[in-house]
Amino acid sequence: MLGRFLEFSLATTDIRASLDFYTSLGFSQAEVGEAWAHPYAVVTDGRICLGLHQHATPAALTFVRPGLLKYVDELERRGVEFEFRRLGNDVFNEAAWFDPSGQLVRLVEARTFSPSKRPATETSRCGYFLEIAMPSPERESAKKYWEEFGFVGIDEADDCLPHITCTSDFIDLGLYLPADLRRATLRFEVDDVGGTLGPLAELGIVPNGELPPTLRSVPAVVLTAPEGTPILLTS
Repeated sequence: MLGRFLEFSLATTDIRASLDFYTSLGFSQAEVGEAWAHPYAVVTDGRICLGLHQHATPAALTFVRPGLLKYVDELERRGVEFEFRRLGNDVFNEAAWFDPSGQLVRLVEARTFSPSKRPATETSRCGYFLEIAMPSPERESAKKYWEEFGFVGIDEADDCLPHITCTSDFIDLGLYLPADLRRATLRFEVDDVGGTLGPLAELGIVPNGELPPTLRSVPAVVLTAPEGTPILLTS
């Protein structure tokens, strides 16, 4: 209902450092358009696209929604309180609001980069992308919220880090206890966490993030991108 997932939009003060980091991890760069006035780049592993914005804005789940002006009216009738709206004939249409967990959700009228031809089976050095993991104080309420937008909530109580996954055709969102995750995190699965660290260390990339207490006794590491995005690798 929100539209097609486009990217996880990340703010960076040094777009070159962030771009170099993700390409070192094995992400591919996509061709971007001219929708944004600020420096902008996109990287992808075939499953997740990350929009790198050299612009001061919160990290956002960004979806493409054609006919945005009409859909904004529908969202208002549903009680959505917008953080901002930029709509008109002389601007690139976008609207954004915060979900109950404090995650910014942004809708744009059209794509801001060309679709990547990279297959989803061609994983990065981080392994298989699972989901965008988000802290959620009220997970059941957040689950119902995302279900109203067409996601399907699944309890993952047996996972090494118990959570609720809200899945869709384009992106999966994980709802985690704030005690386990303090900020939105990119979660990947690898066959062997220890075996992954050697090649990364040769590139100068080493674990430098705080592990959730629940994961300190299992194979797991957290990498931190230059803009501060945590990347969680679990087996």
